[in-house]
Amino acid sequence: MTNALLQGLLLGGYYALLAAGLSFLFGVMRIINLAHGSLAVVAAFALWLLADRYGLDPFLMLPVVMVPMAFLGWLLYRLVFARSLRGGALTPILASFGLATVVDNALFQGFGADTRSLAPYIGDLAYESWALPGDIFVGQLAVLVFATSLAVLGGLQLMLSATTLGRRIRAAAEDADAAGLVGVDTHRIYGIATAISLATVTLAGLAMALRATFDPYAGPSQLIFAFEAVVIGGAGSLWGTLAGGVILGIAQSVGAHINPQGFLLAGHGVFLAILVFRVYGGPALATRWRNLKGAKA
Repeated sequence: MTNALLQGLLLGGYYALLAAGLSFLFGVMRIINLAHGSLAVVAAFALWLLADRYGLDPFLMLPVVMVPMAFLGWLLYRLVFARSLRGGALTPILASFGLATVVDNALFQGFGADTRSLAPYIGDLAYESWALPGDIFVGQLAVLVFATSLAVLGGLQLMLSATTLGRRIRAAAEDADAAGLVGVDTHRIYGIATAISLATVTLAGLAMALRATFDPYAGPSQLIFAFEAVVIGGAGSLWGTLAGGVILGIAQSVGAHINPQGFLLAGHGVFLAILVFRVYGGPALATRWRNLKGAKA
């Protein structure tokens, strides 16, 4: 069981990395980007293409792919989100769903249905592990992904709290109209936020391609894991995203330890339980707490 908990913790780091951009974008613009998983697959294919055709190291090529992906995020806001936001909260969700469908099918047309992986291009890192007491083995790649998720979430939190750009992003997220009155260009800020989200998606795509195989239609399943991590941890909360990813990863790992078929079932079960609590139990507890405080006063 100790090994299952540890492996679940490390798996949660991947889910947190995958969900970081989704959570960040929701926190800034209140948009659920349903193309998030598909865009991670785009980054994975771009890195795989550079490694397979030109023999380039995926880690060294990360900045080469991240910059165009960030620019793609800026275009995504300008061409899709900025226009769809005028139609209400539901329109951006439908627009991103349509985008995901286009991306998935375009990848299928371009690369076919075969699965790929970046594991063959990173040597021993793909399978090397550290041996711990109690016959526990910790994969070096899994630790690297977990450390990357901590660095990404910590970096985003630091940027939001300690930089001028971060303060402007928080102002636009809190009240776009009021931020505009004090000189914040909210459209520019939203474009930058979407670019940042797509930059983190590139890291998630690299992690996905290194730790497992992927194909053109892998995006929706990755989106589900990212969405569950965000909901479990609290939408818009960066450190909550880490907690949500860890909870999801541990639930899946323990479920698989109990029954080989319990990997996905346990994760979905925890997600649904927390979702029901947030929808029904959370407001009721808050009301009771307010009533209790009022009675004491």
